Amino acid sequence: MVRVGLTTERLAQAGAELADEVGFEQVTVSALARRFDVKVASLYSHVKSSQDLKTRIALLALEELADRAADALAGRAGKDALTALANVYRDYAREHPGRYAAAQLRLDPTDAAASAGVRHAQMTRAILRGYDLTEPDQTHAVRLLGSVFHGYVSLELGGGFDHSAPDTQETWTRILDALDATLRHWPAA
Repeated sequence: MVRVGLTTERLAQAGAELADEVGFEQVTVSALARRFDVKVASLYSHVKSSQDLKTRIALLALEELADRAADALAGRAGKDALTALANVYRDYAREHPGRYAAAQLRLDPTDAAASAGVRHAQMTRAILRGYDLTEPDQTHAVRLLGSVFHGYVSLELGGGFDHSAPDTQETWTRILDALDATLRHWPAA
């Protein structure tokens, strides 16, 4: 029997909230069942497994991030767009650490192709066209930006910069300045 009010979407949303509270790795169908005060078996009519639940949380997080990025990028170009995109990732990670971790989940090819991850790539490539980058340099630059954004945010969330000066915001601003300069003066192959 399906519990009234429980849907796949509601479970994914609750799983995302749980991920922000306890960490993405701690999210399981059992933990979610405890949150709703239901038997684990009752959730299996909505999700197949803990992995299915985690995939749904990842898809939700990617969608939320893409929506925020699209709003932030509207009408922007060049360094302004680069900074807006970077700040969306950083702000989202700070506000929703569990969801941000979920957005890093490796999806199977079918889920990945249907996810908002495609929108993320399209928006990043749109920014890079403003720097006159073409293939294969666009792909190299997408990887550079993703590595820097994720690396900095992960270290910052993990407390890696807590005990040293200067302030992390100052470093973040300098990193974005350096990325902009790199993109404007992309090295020839």
